[in-house]
Amino acid sequence: MNPLRAIGWPFEGPPDDAAWRQAIAAHPQARPARVVEQHRSGYAVAEGSGQAVKVDSLPEWQRPKFPPEQRPAVGDWVLVEGSAIVALLPRRSAIKRGAAGEHYKQQLIAANVDTAFVVCGLDADFNPRRIERYLLLVRSGGSEPVVVLTKIDRAIEADAGAVDAAMASLVDLAAQDVAIRAINAKDRDSVAALDPWLQPGRTVVLVGSSGAGKSTLTNTLLGAERMKTGEVRESDSRGRHTTTYRSLIPLPSGACLIDTPGMRELKPTGEEDLAEGGFADIEALAEQCKFRDCRHQKEPGCAVRAALEAGKLDPDRYAHYLKLRDEVAGAANKLASRLAQKANAKVQGKALNKRLDDKYGKH
Repeated sequence: MNPLRAIGWPFEGPPDDAAWRQAIAAHPQARPARVVEQHRSGYAVAEGSGQAVKVDSLPEWQRPKFPPEQRPAVGDWVLVEGSAIVALLPRRSAIKRGAAGEHYKQQLIAANVDTAFVVCGLDADFNPRRIERYLLLVRSGGSEPVVVLTKIDRAIEADAGAVDAAMASLVDLAAQDVAIRAINAKDRDSVAALDPWLQPGRTVVLVGSSGAGKSTLTNTLLGAERMKTGEVRESDSRGRHTTTYRSLIPLPSGACLIDTPGMRELKPTGEEDLAEGGFADIEALAEQCKFRDCRHQKEPGCAVRAALEAGKLDPDRYAHYLKLRDEVAGAANKLASRLAQKANAKVQGKALNKRLDDKYGKH
């Protein structure tokens, strides 16, 4: 298993997880591999730090109605026989978002990730509310978030107090043990602040908007200009998608890095816990309200309103909490409807099969 450790194999040797052992035992001729690239036409996997190879996927994964979150994603561990994937191994974590559009779908961003670097530029890209959205998706998926503020050199050049102001706006997140690091993504000495999360065997994913500096950070960590970088618009500090697909890259430190294209829309899936999005303090306040069904408006004994009036709770942050709460609830309702429809279709299918068997006999 030593070659697999180079690409993040989570065990020192054979898996000590019962579900993994069972899945591997079901395919005794297969070998473990990790998905390192995902394209519309298929996947590329690696069995170590060497060259990745393209493989075929299971036929059912290509069906239009197959749930996309159940297909492999970059970071997934699979079993391969010959040049084809035969099984997807259980995930230890998964970062997902709600797909764009009216119909409920989930989009898997990365799997089996230990840490997510939430990359945000200290320019017009800086947005505490968007950072909270990322934290909600990352933490709810089972990964540790680290907020990485890039372009510290430009920020200080433009305004000496810009970094302190940004840190102050994220003080509520820092109070909830969310690590925050401000760096110059082009300077290896500055990027060394991230080394504690880049130890051998660890897997880190970069998430953030286009132009935040993800590809620049990747190049610095690699020590080579491997990823294409681009300029950002002065009006809003947004960049073009220099990264066009997700890929997993072994780093010299022994860690693995997953680079992702910039994401403009961050919809919840309905499976999130708001406390995981950096709102544990607001959730705790709500539990102190006099009435359990308090709507935090004009009810007497409302701890949330008291904190707002006392200046202990940021009104903008609270408004975003309410917005995310409604979005999560709406997505949860859609998810419940989808699961109910699926269960109902399964019951109807069984009933239809029974009627056919009763009429024509079993074949």
